[in-house]
Amino acid sequence: MARKVSPSARPLGIFDSGIGGLTVASAIHELMPDETLVYFGDTAHLPYGDKSPEAIRKWSQAISDFLLTFNCKAIIIACNSISSVAFDVVKKHVGNKAIVINVIDPVVDYVCAQSGTKHIGIIGTKATVKSDVYALKIKQKSKKASVSSLATPLLAPMIEEGFFNNKISKTIINDYLSRPKIKNIDSLILGCTHYPLIRPEIEQYYKGRVNIFDSARIVAHHVQWVLDEHQLLNTGKAGKHRFFISDYTQSFEQSTKIFFKGKIKLEQKNLWKEREFKV
Repeated sequence: MARKVSPSARPLGIFDSGIGGLTVASAIHELMPDETLVYFGDTAHLPYGDKSPEAIRKWSQAISDFLLTFNCKAIIIACNSISSVAFDVVKKHVGNKAIVINVIDPVVDYVCAQSGTKHIGIIGTKATVKSDVYALKIKQKSKKASVSSLATPLLAPMIEEGFFNNKISKTIINDYLSRPKIKNIDSLILGCTHYPLIRPEIEQYYKGRVNIFDSARIVAHHVQWVLDEHQLLNTGKAGKHRFFISDYTQSFEQSTKIFFKGKIKLEQKNLWKEREFKV
């Protein structure tokens, strides 16, 4: 007879289009080392930011189904593009099988609670900015705040290819941040989970003039709060973490070693070849 696993010992499922979600996974692991993680990076389809909402929704449902095979107690959508266009679809699709958490709502709540935040800039993928989800949610929470959003489509692919902390990344970042659309902001939301990897370069550009918010730590604390509210925080030791990718990329392997100190073995799982899948 199979040993029954307690609800709190079930793993956390985390997914993203690529390495960006590793920033969230790492923050969760640091804050809650007793939690077991199952991560899926859809590297076969990255970047998600320039894909259609329909495609993103269908891929997200397929990935959610895969994570549910591990009996995950919660699924964290560690991607702003997916959170902006597919959160409600994934939540409905998963139903009561697991808690579904996105990376946008916790950040909006946190930023709007900060005093002195009046002109908020947002940088993200085309899908995130086009959805206008940050601006809509911020204005619902804070009537006085003004919001300026800028699509920065080169940043996520640049990071996926390992181009950060060098002359190429500095040139691209400085070009985007100098755009008139986000001039005179007092706060900046990094609206993509890839962007914490270039946060030092963004801070260097602003030289302390702008408060910078990224999702990783904010979301990790929110996940902890949600699990505690549902009495699902694991009280035992973590099990074996599993990290899956739909297509091998060297940059992803290098990033997992940075975040998890070389202890992670990548497993390739091409969901799209294993099921009839049309977009």
